[in-house]
Parts: sequence; structure tokens; C-alpha cells
Amino acid sequence: MGNLGELLSEIRLLEEALHRHEIRRSRTAVEELLSEDFVEFGSSGAIYRRNEIIDLLVQENDNADPGELLAYDYSLTTISSDAVLLTYRTRRAREDGSERHVLRSSIWKHSEIGWQMLFHQGTVIA
Repeated sequence: MGNLGELLSEIRLLEEALHRHEIRRSRTAVEELLSEDFVEFGSSGAIYRRNEIIDLLVQENDNADPGELLAYDYSLTTISSDAVLLTYRTRRAREDGSERHVLRSSIWKHSEIGWQMLFHQGTVIA
């Protein structure tokens, strides 16, 4: 798998691509990043499968943007010879001045296609 620091940089770039509107609105781009078996446990408590989340993402618009997402405190753990666990925190400012903090985790699996996200979970931090 190589150097863990270099791998963290690579996986972080892939993860952060999914934060960007131009990627989220591109069905092709999101399909390349999400594994066929992708599942998300959203910070809302909802469970999403790959096709559901892709449909939701491509329908997003700028007017629904709840503010800039700040991602930080990244950590990467190897869980097998072809899979890693990425954890990090996010903060998003709300219009009322409050902030929403979420602890996030993603499992990325390497295949012949490259790295793809297999699982993602967001947990709101009180």
C-alpha cells in the first residue's frame, strides 16, 4: 500500500472531491468515486445506498448550500491490504451564527478501478 502519509494525502483528496459542488453534481464523477456496494449512514440518521445518494447529490443546487464545509483533523488507518479507514471532523457555519460539528468516517477500498468509497458515516457532535 505504500507510505501511509502519501496515502493519507491521496485519500483525503478523493474524500474532499466529494465535498465540492462540481463533483457532487456530476453523476459520472460520483459513480467513479463510490463503490457499487456503497452505503452511507448520514448524520441525519438516514441510510443511503449508492444510487440514492448519487440521485440526491446530482440534484443539489447552490441555493441549498448551507455554507462552507471546513474539514480537519484527518487520520488514516489501514484495515486490510486493500482498504483504509479515514476519519476526520467537519464544521459548517449556519446562517444564525451557530455551527454544526460532525465526526466523519469513510472506508476506502482499492480495486482495479482505483480507490473507491465503500462506506461513509457522519455523527453529529453535540
